Formats: sequence, C-alpha cells, structure tokens
Amino acid sequence: MSEQHEPGGKRGGEKVITTNRKAHHDYHILERMEAGIALRGTEVKSLRAGRVNLKDSYVEARDGEMTLIGTHISPYEAGNRFNHEPERPRKLLLHRREILRWGQKAREKGLTLVPLRLYFKNGKVKVEIALVKGKRSYDKREAIATRESQRELDRARKEARHK
Repeated sequence: MSEQHEPGGKRGGEKVITTNRKAHHDYHILERMEAGIALRGTEVKSLRAGRVNLKDSYVEARDGEMTLIGTHISPYEAGNRFNHEPERPRKLLLHRREILRWGQKAREKGLTLVPLRLYFKNGKVKVEIALVKGKRSYDKREAIATRESQRELDRARKEARHK
C-alpha cells in the first residue's frame, strides 16, 4: 500500500480522517510516531464528518508538553454555544520521555514536527506526527521529475501490454 491514504480509507482497523499531502511534498520524513490528541466533544463530531484541515499545522514541544498548532477543525453545525474554537492549540498525549526525546531532536538538528494524518483507531482519534527536514526547491523539482518519468514508464508499459 502506498504512503498516502485517501480520506475515509480503512487501513488495519484504522479509519483515516485526513492526510497532510503537502508534508510529503515539502519535507523529507525522517521518523514517525503515533500520538493521542486531547479533544472536546464537538471536535470529535466534526472529525467524524471529515471537516478538518492539516495543511499549515505543526507540532511544538514546550514546557514538557507537545501541542498541535494550526489545525483547523470546523465548528460542529449542530453544536450549541459550547462549540469549540476552530484553530485552538490541542495537546498531544505522549509519554514524557517521547516528548523530551523528540523535542530535543527538533531543537538540536533544526528539524520540525508536523502531523501527517489524523485517524480513528479503536474509537479514539490519533495523529501520526513526523520528524521532518525541509526540502530545498531543487529537491522538490527533482521529486516532480522522478514522478513524471515514472508515470511515463507506467503508461508505456500499459500500452505495450494492451497491444
């Protein structure tokens, strides 16, 4: 199965809510980790409806906690006055030594922590976060050229099979 999953797709008991496709384009992914996320009730209902955007979000390690920042979860339509704020910082649930290890790596090596995907696992919302290094513009062009050449090869093979 490929690295990217379509929203709503199932994968080994997991139901993917959304993926951060831009992360795969903009960064070299070095390490991945699963984390829980502290949410309010209306946020979970919005997530079940798939109303979330990870595009410009990142993870910040501060004061012994990891926080997901910039994730937009749309307000729940049937919510009342206690509805959640769409872009509030959300605490990630990790073990203390994981927080310290990943926070230290991000600070030392100039790396960034970004969310790759949000998904349901056994009824709980999980976020897959990654330790990433930014790609240079020539890396992006190279990746696009490789992808295009692979498409050309696949197209040629397919045509050769059908002849």
